[in-house]
Amino acid sequence: MLELLQYSFFQNAILAAIFTGVTCGIAGTYIVSKRIVFISGGITHTSFGGIGIGYFLGINPLIGAAVFSLLSALGIEYMSKKSEIREDSAIAIMWSFGMAIGIIFIYLTPGYAPNLMSYLFGSILTVSQTEIILIAVLSFIISMFFIIFYKPILYITFDPEFAKTRNLPVDTFNYLLISIIALTIVLSIKVSGIILIISLLTLPQTTAGIFVKNFKSILLISVIIAVTGTIGGLFFAYAMDIPSGAAIIFLLVLLYLAGRGIKLLKL
Repeated sequence: MLELLQYSFFQNAILAAIFTGVTCGIAGTYIVSKRIVFISGGITHTSFGGIGIGYFLGINPLIGAAVFSLLSALGIEYMSKKSEIREDSAIAIMWSFGMAIGIIFIYLTPGYAPNLMSYLFGSILTVSQTEIILIAVLSFIISMFFIIFYKPILYITFDPEFAKTRNLPVDTFNYLLISIIALTIVLSIKVSGIILIISLLTLPQTTAGIFVKNFKSILLISVIIAVTGTIGGLFFAYAMDIPSGAAIIFLLVLLYLAGRGIKLLKL
């Protein structure tokens, strides 16, 4: 299996797995701790609208997904705080709207969309050099953002009211963090796909939470689990000749079950 490392496409997949593990490990910790998993699921499925528009306009579908996801993320954040619409209702509206737009534009696009399944279920082996660079840049940005603003993020995550008493720009941080989540989702689509990306943002954190409760510890362990799961899933997919996205999530579920088993044995 080691002979795979001599191929450039597999080297690209390994790099994508590492950088995606870092971004999803960090962003997912905030998502799980803040209890906004449903929001991230809404952004994920809304991005399908951008993919459909990208196909229709003849541009990279990820560009359309990025724009659509950012707008939907900011829209959900705004509607949930500035309007009378409940947060879960705003998410449902954007979720269904994005999926509908995606289906309409893909249907209107002449010919056949050959790579559509890779966006729905992931295809890490087709990640390009440009996409790797973008994921690497995002992993650096999100890492530095959480290192520099660790305490404000901690306050905003667990006690936003206290954060306001400390004169922290809570709304600004919320908009920045939701934008980071949106970009993380878009750039992780090729790894596990729209259907499964939510698991990559929650399983490592849930597994880490079995053993530790400290926010910083969960951050670090989640990154390690996410990187391990993505790389291990990549090799597992090759060995079993199955889709990489499903293999990655399957391995992460096994790691979670193993964690639960170890916890029970210690009890």
